[in-house]
Amino acid sequence: MAHRLTLLSIAALVAAAACSRTQEEHAHAPEPMHPVSASATGTALPGSAATVAARLQSSPRHGEWAMIRTAQGDSVRAWVVYPERATNAPVVLVVHEIFGLSAWMRGVADQMAAAGFIAIAPDLLTGKAELVGDSLPSSVATSVIRTLRPDDIHRQLEAVARYGMNLPAAAKRYGIVGFCWGGATSFAHAVRSPAGLGAAVVYYGASPDTTELARVGVPVLGLYAGDDQRINARIPATDSVMKRLGKSFEAHFFDGAGHGFLRQQEGREGANQRASDAAWPLTVAFFRRHLGR
Repeated sequence: MAHRLTLLSIAALVAAAACSRTQEEHAHAPEPMHPVSASATGTALPGSAATVAARLQSSPRHGEWAMIRTAQGDSVRAWVVYPERATNAPVVLVVHEIFGLSAWMRGVADQMAAAGFIAIAPDLLTGKAELVGDSLPSSVATSVIRTLRPDDIHRQLEAVARYGMNLPAAAKRYGIVGFCWGGATSFAHAVRSPAGLGAAVVYYGASPDTTELARVGVPVLGLYAGDDQRINARIPATDSVMKRLGKSFEAHFFDGAGHGFLRQQEGREGANQRASDAAWPLTVAFFRRHLGR
């Protein structure tokens, strides 16, 4: 189901959400079909690229680096963040943009943990080039990432997911969310639907070829910038085929926002901020619906 967000619809939804917050308190309550703001749900947004360093520095959550070995003998470096909760938590893989595993992606993982999930941000460029600090230079990452083989990407993601689900504090289910390149990777992971995967979220990432959609085995949420026709041109066909196949695909478009709006919240005269305010609560609600709390 596709939704187009306008400034008027945000205002109306914020007012309505203030009267219905009790819905989110029930683990299996039906989720809203239209975006609601972060302030209305109490779900804080991840920091933007401009604010993430300070947010990470002040985070109360435990984050740590892990080196996860795969069955094929290679390894994946990953940033693991734990929520503060008394029960075991579902796992969410946070897949980086074309720029690689940056501080901003670690900030997104930290905020996913704040929502109650064990968040794991894998570095799918592990060992491909020399790090500067804990990240690759963006120019290096964008070059190297084009050399990755899809089979290796998803094999490593499955290994990271198994690692996460086997943590003592974890529940035996996981979701995946990705941004830009990672958004396309998230949708492609839904096509493969490994054991334990329960949901996939796509932030402004390309859709798989329609011939592959019959293999999608989990619900998919797509969150798209209104001014991003390079990506959006394929969504109507994706939506049509997913409906015909009886697959769950929910797409939202945010008027005036540009590609990468969650990273660049300050951009486009407030449109990116409005898109972020709506998209992040949808993400958290979607994972809670399909993975549990």
